Amino acid sequence: MKAQLIACRPVRLAAFLLILFAWPRFRAESSEAGLARLDFREVVRESKDKVFPTLLFIKGVREGMEHGRKDSREVAGSGVLISACGEALTNWHVVDRARDIRCMLYDGRAFDAVLVGSDKDTDLALLRLQLPEGTPPLPYARLGDSNRATEGDFVMAMGAPWGLSRSVSIGIVSCARRYLPGRSEYSLWLQTDASISPGNSGGPLINTDGEIVGISALGVLIGGDTGFAIPSAVIADILPAMREHGSVHWTWTGLDLQPLRDFNRNVYFEWDTGVMIAGTAPESPARRAGIATGDRLLTVNGKPLVALGEEDLPDIRRLLGLLPADKPARFEFMRQAKRLEIELVPLAKGQVEGEELDCPRWDFTAKAINRFDNPDLFFHRQQGVFVYGIKRPGNAANSGLAQRDILLRIGDREINDLDDVRQAHTDALAGLPGTHRVLISVLRNGRMHQLVLDYSRDFQRK
Repeated sequence: MKAQLIACRPVRLAAFLLILFAWPRFRAESSEAGLARLDFREVVRESKDKVFPTLLFIKGVREGMEHGRKDSREVAGSGVLISACGEALTNWHVVDRARDIRCMLYDGRAFDAVLVGSDKDTDLALLRLQLPEGTPPLPYARLGDSNRATEGDFVMAMGAPWGLSRSVSIGIVSCARRYLPGRSEYSLWLQTDASISPGNSGGPLINTDGEIVGISALGVLIGGDTGFAIPSAVIADILPAMREHGSVHWTWTGLDLQPLRDFNRNVYFEWDTGVMIAGTAPESPARRAGIATGDRLLTVNGKPLVALGEEDLPDIRRLLGLLPADKPARFEFMRQAKRLEIELVPLAKGQVEGEELDCPRWDFTAKAINRFDNPDLFFHRQQGVFVYGIKRPGNAANSGLAQRDILLRIGDREINDLDDVRQAHTDALAGLPGTHRVLISVLRNGRMHQLVLDYSRDFQRK
C-alpha cells in the first residue's frame, strides 16, 4: 500500500503543476458562485490524442563486436511518425547497426522499416515504413518550436519503456537549455522530470499543443526521474540532410571554443560579443589559416557570434559544422586590439567512427582509430588499429591482450589498417593445426609491449 501511495504522488504533483503552468490552455467553466473550474484532464487528453496514434514501438536485431566476437542481439526502442507516408524519427543508438527493423503502430499493425538517414553526432535517425501499396495515409505528429520552451512548461514523454509497447508520462521542462559536457557538441538538451526509461529512446517529448518539442534520448535511473531530449530546433536543422543524403555532411575546422564567462575554468573575459578560441587542432584548417589561441572570433560569413556561457557553444559549433566543405568561409576575429579577417576552408568531417573486424580463434575484435571517436588513441597514432573487444574466456584474454591496445605488429606484418589485421589473421589460421602462436606488438598507454598469442584452443567449440 505504501508503494502505491508513493507512486501516486507524482500524478498529483503533475496535476498541480499543470494547473499552475498551463493556465492559458485550460478551459474555465463558471460555477454558480462565479468561480472558474479548470479541466486539466481535457488538455492532457487532447494533447495525448494528437500524438499517441503516431507512436512507434521499434524492434530490431543489432550486430555488434563489443564482446570480442561478432554477435547479434535484439534491441528495442521508440519512434514517432512525422509524415503520412511513413517517415519516422528515432535515435541513432536505437537503430545503429540494426537489421530487420520492425515497427508496431498504435493500432497493432506492424511494418518493416528501412533506414533513410542517421547521424551519430546528434543521436538522430530517420526511418521509412515499408507500406503496402494502397495503405491509407498514416497519422503523424508535427514538429514544434523548442526555442519557445521554458522551464515549467508542461510536457509529456511517450515511448515504449522497458519494451512495454507504449506509455506516456507527465512532467515539466526542468531546464530548457541544458549543457551536458561530452554530449553537447552540436546540441543543447531539454531536461524534463517526465519519466524517460530504457526503451523510451526515440520517443517524442510533446507540449500542450500536441507538438514534438524533442526526441527522448537519455535518462537517469538513480536519484529520481531526470530525462533529456534532443530539441526540435536541432532536428529541423538536420532533417533535410538526412532525407536527401542519408547523413549529415558535417565539416571540421579544428576550433576549440571557450565562452566569455567560463565558470568551470574560473576565467572571465571583459567583452560581451564573440567567442574565445581556446585552441586549434594540429593540421586543422583553423591552424593552417592562422587562427591562434586567445583570438576572439566575432563573425562567420558575416553572422555575429556571441557565447557568454557554455550553453551558447553548441549553436556556434553547429553553425561551423554545417559550413560547406572545401568552400572558403570568411572569419572575422580580434587579436589583442587588432581586427583581422581571413578565409578558412572547412574539411569534410567524414566518418566519426572506425570500421570493425572480427578475428575468430584469436578471440578479439579490432577497430580502426578515428580522430573523433578515439581522440586519445589518435594522439598516439593517427592511422592505425586498436583492440576493440576481448572474448572471455578466450585466447586473447589468456595472452594478456587488453582492450584499447594499439596494434603495431602481428608476426612479421606491420599493422596500419584493418586490411593488415585481416591478412595477418588469414595467414595465421592457414597455418593450423601446426603453427598456433604469433608474436604481437602493441602500444598501451604510450608504452610498447610484446606478447605471445597462443590460439591453439578453440573456445568457440568449447
